[in-house]
Amino acid sequence: MKDLIEALKIFEKYIGDKIYPTWAEHDEFGVCCDKENMSEEDIKKLDELGFFYNEEYECFVSYKYGSC
Repeated sequence: MKDLIEALKIFEKYIGDKIYPTWAEHDEFGVCCDKENMSEEDIKKLDELGFFYNEEYECFVSYKYGSC
């Protein structure tokens, strides 16, 4: 749970007041966040926390946290 909270705190810096920035489907948990405005350090940390950028969805996705 700590890893998920840490990841969401990183996303919070870049998402701001965006409505509905997250989604979940089967075993995927996604956060829509513009990668181009993020620091390399934060992108690396998100990778360590289980999130990777999915070019197809244009969102960060994790299989670590699931949805069901």
